[in-house]
Amino acid sequence: MMLKSQQNSESAEALAIQALGFVASDPELLPRFLAVTGIEAHQIRRAAMEPGFLAGVLQFILAHEPTLLRFSEAVGIAPSEVGIAARALPLGGEDHERSI
Repeated sequence: MMLKSQQNSESAEALAIQALGFVASDPELLPRFLAVTGIEAHQIRRAAMEPGFLAGVLQFILAHEPTLLRFSEAVGIAPSEVGIAARALPLGGEDHERSI
């Protein structure tokens, strides 16, 4: 059971990193992401190491349906997978603490 949880967490982290790349490469999304998070572009690499940052990237994607649909299509997954991944990450959902 622990192995499956670890695999889910690793898959979720990989998806969140893809999402960060998707946001960073989009000239409209990146400024919006920076404004919403309050971080500056040069701080992203350091911020990405903080607990909850990657879940926050996925939550940013989830918050805007057109962005969610574009991202899901770009990486070849169902939109629902983004929410599942967000909840598998630290600070990504209310149940994360209990699932550890």
